[in-house]
Amino acid sequence: MTDAQTKPSALIGWRLLALLYDFFPVFGLWFLVAALFVAIRGDAVLGGALGLLEFVALWAITGAYATVSWYRGGQTLGMRPWRLRVVAPGGGQPRWSSLWLRYVLGTLSLLLAGLGFWWAWFDRERLTWHDRYSGTRLLREPKP
Repeated sequence: MTDAQTKPSALIGWRLLALLYDFFPVFGLWFLVAALFVAIRGDAVLGGALGLLEFVALWAITGAYATVSWYRGGQTLGMRPWRLRVVAPGGGQPRWSSLWLRYVLGTLSLLLAGLGFWWAWFDRERLTWHDRYSGTRLLREPKP
């Protein structure tokens, strides 16, 4: 058995707590992106092509925060207090493509009322859709 197979997968509650905690640094990044768009336009962006571009920029900066954090240490700021870590199935570092796929699928899961997250309650290995299809795992580390 590999190291990743012997450690428990993170329960849905820990995942949701980490998401809630991560809202705060992400909100700060959103504020910076929104300020950039206000500076470009001279006023708040309320729709149209520029509004869509702002939405895409907000989604992309959130993805950059998540994937860079996962790649550099397996954890976002919100995952650290709960001892959660993203790993490849063998316990190693996931590839960039796997991490971005994880982010895209996690986004789709949230848009579907969190269905991909709730799936972990029924999955034998407690994996969410984005765990399973990205080839990554979210593990809960033991206390030091």
